[in-house]
Amino acid sequence: MPIATLDDIRARIGTEIGVSDWLLVDQARIDAFAEVTEDRQFIHVDPEGAAKTPFGGTIAHGFLTLSLLSRMAADVMQVPETTRMAVNYGFEKVRFLAPVRAGKRVRGRFTLSSIEEKGPGRLQFVHAVSVEIEGEDKPALIADWIGMIFT
Repeated sequence: MPIATLDDIRARIGTEIGVSDWLLVDQARIDAFAEVTEDRQFIHVDPEGAAKTPFGGTIAHGFLTLSLLSRMAADVMQVPETTRMAVNYGFEKVRFLAPVRAGKRVRGRFTLSSIEEKGPGRLQFVHAVSVEIEGEDKPALIADWIGMIFT
């Protein structure tokens, strides 16, 4: 994650802080996620069966797309230079708006919404995130992502 001073990060509240690199969501990634989560619904792992649905083929799990935010954030989310540890605190308003079809690429777009001091050495960051699907108008998901940083 990019390092910056807390003052520099605070100056970016309300602005887009960056866009991640593209990540491929291929069938192998979808199958691996299905095995780990034991969610083997046919729309994810059965190309023949999924081809008969309105999706026209297999799609990624919504939670797979959501989980890729951690990788996407590593490209763009700034953390204070004094950070000892950063952890996920949760999400608000997670919405899965469009399916990610197998073979598509996705990327995250991040806007820093707020920073709030929650106690000595504890900062709560909120980012508005959108996961874009290459070549499509509608994002795969939108959410407010809450992180806690310990300095």
